[in-house]
Amino acid sequence: MLIATAVLYWGALRKGRGTKTETTRPDMVILLRDGEVVDFTPDAPDMLDQPDLCGLLWDDLRGEFIRRFPETPDDLPQGTMKLIAQDDPDTILSISSTGPHTRLSIQSKPINAGQMHRLARDRGQLETFRYISQNNPNPVWITNSAEVVTWGNSAYFELCDQVGEPGDESCPFDLAPATTNTARTSRLSLPINDNTRRWFEVLSRPIPEGWVHFATCIDGLVEAEMAQRNFVQTLTKTFAHLPIGLAVFNRDRRLVLFNPALVDLTYLSVEFLSSKPNLFSFFDQMRDNRMMPEPKNYTTWREKIYDVISAAREDRYNETWNLPSGLTYKITGRPHPDGAVAFLIEDISAEISLTRRFRSELELTQSVFDCFEDAVCVFSRLGVLTFANAAYRDLWKADPDGAFAEVTIVDTTRDWQNACEPAPIWPELREYVLSLQDRSPWEVDLRMTNGQQLRCVIAPVAAGATMVRFTKVSRFSPQVVRMRNDSIAATE
Repeated sequence: MLIATAVLYWGALRKGRGTKTETTRPDMVILLRDGEVVDFTPDAPDMLDQPDLCGLLWDDLRGEFIRRFPETPDDLPQGTMKLIAQDDPDTILSISSTGPHTRLSIQSKPINAGQMHRLARDRGQLETFRYISQNNPNPVWITNSAEVVTWGNSAYFELCDQVGEPGDESCPFDLAPATTNTARTSRLSLPINDNTRRWFEVLSRPIPEGWVHFATCIDGLVEAEMAQRNFVQTLTKTFAHLPIGLAVFNRDRRLVLFNPALVDLTYLSVEFLSSKPNLFSFFDQMRDNRMMPEPKNYTTWREKIYDVISAAREDRYNETWNLPSGLTYKITGRPHPDGAVAFLIEDISAEISLTRRFRSELELTQSVFDCFEDAVCVFSRLGVLTFANAAYRDLWKADPDGAFAEVTIVDTTRDWQNACEPAPIWPELREYVLSLQDRSPWEVDLRMTNGQQLRCVIAPVAAGATMVRFTKVSRFSPQVVRMRNDSIAATE
């Protein structure tokens, strides 16, 4: 066997070192025994950029050959095979096997000075690309058809050290086997320690010798997605207990979000809402359920929907619907990002009923006080005139409801003072109305400039307010007689 190997080797070297011709150059030759390199010509190590090829296996050589000879077989063939380089038809790879011995040779035409210059330039670019790939902060690696790692950059092996994997043959990423020869993207996580996992997005692209994989760390993206998911869950729980109906339509005017209150308020079925109806179908169904005011003209109503959408997108849609059932709904449109629109439906029937009842009670109270002969007015804790009956308006020739600004105790006492004869009570009255301390009722007699005698009673009422009542006194009433006697006694 040693003699046969020597003969084969001598023949290969003799052929590889034959006389140069103008059209070819000496073959590069590699000899294998049992699939392992045993000898080679001096130029063969340049192919693999290694000083010594002895001990390399066929799989190691095949990974290099397949770059230019895609039809390189997985296993060494028996007999002779010639393959043409895909980038140069004049370059031929010859494989000759006899028993355990195999001779590999590459024959090509000599290159001229221009081609030599281009190769030197390409070598410089190759060194640049090699530097870039090795210093890429993201892990990059190559696997062959058997999913064995054949190359990896520095970031890849640093990641392997962090997860405790060798990385030189098996990959720490559990990638699913490729089913098609197309690029694919995978999202995977690796345990760095007991409490930490790092997330990566791996882009795998097919290449002649297998697959090249690019891993990008997406920890920030995963954390953002988790925060968004938690936020959406929180909103969902909040919306589920919200008494206001919520309907969100995307930019295509399809319903994408609703809460249980919307089902209760509109009587629309969950099946219908889950089918993502468009905005027109949504309002049409509400109209059929008599859960919105009946439009006088249906065609005009359909056109009005566009105005509703436009108003909602500009945050100016706000309407009150009085339904045939007696309920009252408040509808509000709000713009959302990316052209979406949200509608809020609120049942304000109780609020409207309370407002109407309160207004009715106020009107009743006003009508009752208007029947009084005494002039009555009420000031709030802040000294603002909040109520006055008809007798008050007639006595003081005032119309507080018609004033543009709030009428205060300062304004009214000034009017009273101008309409009455001089009296020292006005500062005291103003201080009494604005006082925050406990107060007791008191009264005082006044005389108007027209001679009308008045009895003024000032008393505190609820919520810190003050009521002032003016009673007209006739000339022969006991009060007037007493007032006249007091005046005479004072002059004597």
